[in-house]
Amino acid sequence: MKLEHKVIVITGAASGIGSALATRFASERPAGLVLTDLPSQSAGLDATRKAISVIAPDLAVLIHPGDVGNEAQVQALVAAAQARFGRIDVFCSNAGLIRDGDEHTQDADWQLNWQVHVMAHVYAARAVVPQMRARGEGYLLNTVSAAGLLTSLPSATYAVSKHAAIGLAEWLSVQHGEAGVRVSVLCPQAVDTPMIAGRAGSSAAKNDGVIAADALADVVVEGMERETFLILPHPQVLEYYQRKAGDYDRWLGGMRRFAAKLGVLPQPNAGR
Repeated sequence: MKLEHKVIVITGAASGIGSALATRFASERPAGLVLTDLPSQSAGLDATRKAISVIAPDLAVLIHPGDVGNEAQVQALVAAAQARFGRIDVFCSNAGLIRDGDEHTQDADWQLNWQVHVMAHVYAARAVVPQMRARGEGYLLNTVSAAGLLTSLPSATYAVSKHAAIGLAEWLSVQHGEAGVRVSVLCPQAVDTPMIAGRAGSSAAKNDGVIAADALADVVVEGMERETFLILPHPQVLEYYQRKAGDYDRWLGGMRRFAAKLGVLPQPNAGR
């Protein structure tokens, strides 16, 4: 997959990974970029557009704010992109959030994680896969996390929803790959974005180093050129994943010890 002359949609584009992907993709001479984030993030979207204009002054950029956890708004985003550019070649379902919790966390926070980390990918696929299949080509890039392959020590809500996102992407790849629809999942550990700042237990993810969002975007472009399903900016994640599959019980024991060392295990009856 070469991004030149492609129409690319990026969700969560106001900051962090989404903004870095937008500016990096702009240098690949796409046909157009469609950027979205929550309406409250309009200033960030404008900042991303300005950064793009420095890199590619003549590149057509459409800003269309919306909530990716709402299917009607995802459909409206896709309709706006098609009205402007006639098609969507690449859909980067990147938006994410942090609402840490455990099994006692209120249902509303579990549901929010589910909507943004899983259903947003479902809604995107519903909206764009039929047209991609009809053309015989297209690309879904879903930002997930290494937590989807391993776990998130401080957060069940995050880990569970990210695991589900991996399962969905696998299924989409199997079902639609022969029709020309390629699927990749971006699974970094710690990225230097506002999301990890001050997060409880984030030292676990930072153990293997914090990658800059711009450097991550370079890895994404390389991974998409190879059409690799797992895009791993932290290559050691693959080794950890293989260890997990090789001896699940040993891996669980090691994770328990690591969590205890970092002090992220829950305390008995704490906050109950």
